[in-house]
Amino acid sequence: MPTTRLLALLSFALLAACASQPKQNVTVEKQSECPLQLHEGQNLTVTLPSNPTTGYRWAIQDSAGGILRKVSPEVYSNPEDTGLVGSGGFSTWRFQAFAKGTGRLLLTYQQPWAPEEAPVKAFDCSITVN
Repeated sequence: MPTTRLLALLSFALLAACASQPKQNVTVEKQSECPLQLHEGQNLTVTLPSNPTTGYRWAIQDSAGGILRKVSPEVYSNPEDTGLVGSGGFSTWRFQAFAKGTGRLLLTYQQPWAPEEAPVKAFDCSITVN
């Protein structure tokens, strides 16, 4: 087989292998995007609407610790930067899938000083890591 033809076949094989790899980063912003299927090594970014000036905060109740590892603390940002005091923004967490299995990522939105009160929002996501 001529060298040019062999190189072309190897190039196509390499491109096909790259195309079949899962995305390294997965971002979730809504409950409707769950349940999730991840692969070992993939990064998961969860971004939820938040407004800490109201006294409400997101808290991780179940971190799917057997399959996910938190790789950054919660980061709050206000991308619109309206200049208004009390305007809302987003809280973001980053995780990495490190082991095969299933788990639950549960975050609740409530006032930390009133744990007996029911959360006003919840993000409950079933996750499977292959």
